[in-house]
Amino acid sequence: MTVTSWSLLAVILFDIVVRVTAVIVVPRNRRPTAAMAWLLAIYFIPLIGVFLFLLIGNPRLPRKRRRMQERINGYIRETSDGLDMGTLRPEAPESFTSLVRMNRNLGAMPLAGDNGATLIADYQESLDAMADAIRTAQRYVHVEFYILQSDKSTDNFFRALEEVAARGVVVRVLLDHWANRGKPFYKRTLKRLTAMGAQWHLMLPVQPLKGKYQRPDLRNHRKLTVVDGNVAFTGSQNVTDSTYNLKKNIKRGLHWVDLMARFDGPVVASINAVFLSDWYSETGEVLTDQAQLFEVTSGSGDLDCQVVPSGPGFAFQNNLKLFCGLIYAAQHKVIIVSPYFVPEESLLLAVMTACQRGVQVELFVSEEGDQAMVYHAQRSYYEGLLRAGVRIWMYRRPFILHSKSMTVDDEVAIIGSSNMDMRSFGLNLEISMLVRGEEFVSEMREVEATYRDLSRELTLDEWMKQPLGSTVLDNLARLTSALQ
Repeated sequence: MTVTSWSLLAVILFDIVVRVTAVIVVPRNRRPTAAMAWLLAIYFIPLIGVFLFLLIGNPRLPRKRRRMQERINGYIRETSDGLDMGTLRPEAPESFTSLVRMNRNLGAMPLAGDNGATLIADYQESLDAMADAIRTAQRYVHVEFYILQSDKSTDNFFRALEEVAARGVVVRVLLDHWANRGKPFYKRTLKRLTAMGAQWHLMLPVQPLKGKYQRPDLRNHRKLTVVDGNVAFTGSQNVTDSTYNLKKNIKRGLHWVDLMARFDGPVVASINAVFLSDWYSETGEVLTDQAQLFEVTSGSGDLDCQVVPSGPGFAFQNNLKLFCGLIYAAQHKVIIVSPYFVPEESLLLAVMTACQRGVQVELFVSEEGDQAMVYHAQRSYYEGLLRAGVRIWMYRRPFILHSKSMTVDDEVAIIGSSNMDMRSFGLNLEISMLVRGEEFVSEMREVEATYRDLSRELTLDEWMKQPLGSTVLDNLARLTSALQ
């Protein structure tokens, strides 16, 4: 045989080995749709497909990190078991009780009663409310955000941190590495944290030269602030200007619309436990001084609340299971607010089944998109949702509706950092707050009514007039969304 023949034979054998290996390796512990998407990529574009799979094909954190999360969960269950977490509201539906049990099994956090909660729908008001709470600190302030930037809008927030740090309050800060790296004011923000004496760390750093590496797009997407274990904030908003200080956003006139909630009462201990867990995961440090795990305080209301942490550090998709369970339990109405709605098959089935059961389902999304691939992938679901009976409200441009919430009937709601897309279900560390209480749902419905007034309803007739080119882009983006 000639050299050319041997080379051709080697290429053919290598191709066969790659394809056979892919069939064995790719589908393992992976959803069928994701496995099929990866196999198609490897079969049709072998070199690029294999490279991408090696780079981002593992949807889980490193084994060491997962084991740390397992130890944390066990410790949380043991520490919180038997604690007085407040008096629970009577006559909870069995569906709610079973979901609480599931959340406890998956995410370890207990259900807590006697909590107070206030929604904050104004962007700057939310930043200032957190600053006001920080200024009351006597022992510690814990800050954890996906994006954290020192800019004109957040200056009051940072000045509050500086003031309490100057009088001896311990300030601990976690911010996502990849989400902030290269963004405006990144270095200035870190210098300001260092200058005030804050203890800060990057979350999920991608620093292979320092021995810190995992799949690059596994991110910590949580947003929370805790003050002395008495007050906590969580929701969808990052600590940055409503334009994110990006030139492309400013040029397009884009501003983000978010929703945060202020909590007091026993559930604050659970929010703080999420921070302490992430701090331990990033630093290996167990905090036992100012920030005791499950230091329970009294609240100003009687809401039942349960924190549901989720992400690639857990064995199951905790947030997805919760969302699906609540939708299946709904009897009258489900209202979903999600900037990125790219549902996994089970969530899509739950939504459509709810419509077929006679449940009124409304979905709030943005008319404008800030991420092209997600925007088009989301649009690919509109026809099916509209035909099923979902009412789709599009928040008018130039605003990006970034809030993440769901209300079910008149008694249960969720607010947090989790989008309803495959990234939030499998790749991002998220925090969701399950709340039972008519007064909280009523407040949420007022916010939803405001969103409705600022939106326009998308009809099936309008949607069916979409140009062919747009439909092709939507469908292609839908296929790539399965690559997890």
